[in-house]
Amino acid sequence: MSKLQFKSTDTPIDFNVVTTKIQESGITDFGVTSIRELVKLVSQIETETGKTFIKMEMGVPGLKPSDIGTNAEIAALKQGLAAIYPTLDGYPELKNQMSRFVKLFLNIEVSANCIIPTVGTLQGSYAVFKLLSKCVKGRDTILFIDPGFPVQKMQINVLGQKYEAFDVYDFRGDKLKQKLESYLQKGTISGIIYSNPNNPTWICFTEAELKIIGDLANKYDVCIIEDLAYFGMDFRKDMSKPGEPPYQPSVANYTDNYIIMFSSSKVFSYAGQRSGLMVVSNKMFSRSFPELQEQFSSANFGYVLVYRVLYALSAGTAHTPQIALAEMIKAANSGNYDFIKEIREYGEKAKIMKEMFISNGFYIVYDKDIDEAIADGFYFTINFPGMTGSELLERLLYYGISAISLQITGSTKQGLRACVSQVHRHQFPDLEFRLEKFNEHYAL
Repeated sequence: MSKLQFKSTDTPIDFNVVTTKIQESGITDFGVTSIRELVKLVSQIETETGKTFIKMEMGVPGLKPSDIGTNAEIAALKQGLAAIYPTLDGYPELKNQMSRFVKLFLNIEVSANCIIPTVGTLQGSYAVFKLLSKCVKGRDTILFIDPGFPVQKMQINVLGQKYEAFDVYDFRGDKLKQKLESYLQKGTISGIIYSNPNNPTWICFTEAELKIIGDLANKYDVCIIEDLAYFGMDFRKDMSKPGEPPYQPSVANYTDNYIIMFSSSKVFSYAGQRSGLMVVSNKMFSRSFPELQEQFSSANFGYVLVYRVLYALSAGTAHTPQIALAEMIKAANSGNYDFIKEIREYGEKAKIMKEMFISNGFYIVYDKDIDEAIADGFYFTINFPGMTGSELLERLLYYGISAISLQITGSTKQGLRACVSQVHRHQFPDLEFRLEKFNEHYAL
């Protein structure tokens, strides 16, 4: 437990119960505690006390999925399609609709052949990490523009591969070029990965920054892995109209060396079906790497990706969720389904919750996109004066509030990531009361 002194034992959640459960958990440093460990601890405290937490640690959807997808999958199941193996490269209608989608919502051209369904974007990143390390001899390292999703680094560790990383906080704008180039000049980087909007900070790269990344991808011939799990969720812009600007910003406007990861989990609230898509540029998909030939009996990147790596991982992606996703994307393409409108609730809740934290002595850690306040969205970052992220996380448990430390995301800043999805509006008065109590006890 932290050496920071408790200011009061008169906490909303029974002080002795929380203390006991923390001791029983074996957690000694909340700065490096995983999300799942926190979920388990919070569940135990809730069971013991009968008090419900304000849960901000898990980045899971909090909205009902569209009937468009649900009904399409039910129909497919009733037709018996669950008995049929999906093709390795994906359901044709889904590939075709996603090809239309990237044209209508990103304004880029990608052939349907180059779009591959995956078992969530995590399977996609795992496959890409594996393959990129084999393409060019000596290029065996992935560069993470942090903060980022901790599980992707876990994947690198499971694969036994190498990665480097830096916190982008101090390298926005023109500073990004010099920082990236300092890694690329080594000649060991095979790919660069980032999320945009960013998990956990919700920063969004500007067009100028995306151009820097794209230009360097061209100069050093490295692949950019652009994670768009939170597609269209920079609510400062209305990206809901198919075929009309503004479009979702993407590095694809500045390089052909890219793979875009698209998830149905947040955008379509279809997380339980583990449906993702890899959008591989036409150039990247068709490219040949002689180094691949010896191990995979083919030098073609797209062929090896689908018929060697993904085949070995899962032999395709579940059939009926692909049909559900195809129908939702088709409806979005036609303008009959405003998926952005559906998920604006996250931004509206974030705005209210951020104001509650700030009015009770907290501050936003990653607060700017260069000179513009960050958007209100799925995540935001907080800290309290005089505390480390580990200390804050531990203290908040006594007030019935859970989050995760920025430390596990690759951030060099002290603080926590807060996710709005599992917090319901009827909990807002309780959240405000608990924050007021915390501020009363810990204000400097």
